[in-house]
Amino acid sequence: MTRVELLIVGGGIAGASLAAAVAGRRQTLLIEAESQPGYHSTGRSAAFWHEGYGGPLIAPLSRASRPLLDEGGYLSPRSAIHLARAGEPIDLVEGVAAVPLDRAELERRLPGIAPIWTHGAEEPALADIDVARLHGDYLAAARRAGAEVRTDARFAGAERQADASWVVRLEDGTQLIADVIANAAGAWGDGVAEACGIAPLGLSPKRRTMVQLRVGRSGLRHLPLVVGADGSFYFKGEGDRSIWLSPHDEIDCAPCDAAPEEIDVATAIDRFGQVVDWPVEAVERRWAGLRTFTPDRVPAIGFAPDCPSFFWCVGQGGFGIQTAPAAALLGAALLLGEGEIPAGVDPKVYDPARFARAD
Repeated sequence: MTRVELLIVGGGIAGASLAAAVAGRRQTLLIEAESQPGYHSTGRSAAFWHEGYGGPLIAPLSRASRPLLDEGGYLSPRSAIHLARAGEPIDLVEGVAAVPLDRAELERRLPGIAPIWTHGAEEPALADIDVARLHGDYLAAARRAGAEVRTDARFAGAERQADASWVVRLEDGTQLIADVIANAAGAWGDGVAEACGIAPLGLSPKRRTMVQLRVGRSGLRHLPLVVGADGSFYFKGEGDRSIWLSPHDEIDCAPCDAAPEEIDVATAIDRFGQVVDWPVEAVERRWAGLRTFTPDRVPAIGFAPDCPSFFWCVGQGGFGIQTAPAAALLGAALLLGEGEIPAGVDPKVYDPARFARAD
């Protein structure tokens, strides 16, 4: 029976980046249930690096990731414009650089903006992330360092042995032994844990809807990310006459191959029409992906408190790609007991032990 030192379950951005960080130091096997890693979440992301996205407990991971994303050439400048109605605050995480925008400036930046939007703020540091290349590079780096990546390899369960290792079963009948299991299975993370006899965290998968619209306006390719201060929408330029739009929805959803629903697409278009008077000419694409949160909406990165051979790397929410470089380094340091933790990142914030149930 094949034996590996580390089995990573899940080939999305969390599992791929962790594999790249540890593969040269531990014999690593990454298994992915689908034929394409990152199929459910990573591959459907409209990802951008947004310093305060996710709140103050996520910002340290985002900030620590920025230099690594810059160094790899994964970022393209975009900037963001936050829009607010009269009397509505624009709440940004402390330390995020922003420039106030009055109504006249909003009209200059967004011709045709509706009168209800009275003020705003520009966040100049926001940038698009080349998600496909980042994810692909992590998988390639893991393979170069000696990791094996298996697709169409669905985890079925595992039994812990007396020496704390695991006998792992895949759905195709394959069995293997793993010294440590790292759970990076996203929306399926609690199911993986339960199949190992580990208490679940209470993960909540949420469906997020995205729509690509062709509109009756040109010159939109480099349109900033436009965000509602109330969190009800965002959109950004995609092509000369197209935008990517989301109603910023978080709809409870079982782990699945998420698909957009007509009501959510209609909601997104309606909210867009309340921001600018640009006519919608066609819905060119629509899709949905899964964002998975822990109960406190902060990732869980670390060993299960009752099992030193089961490692959690889940709950990345909608910020898993922009935090991946730092989260992977943190995960590797905790998993291996060696290596530096990224500057400014407190491991205790992400410790899964915070969800341990009292007896």
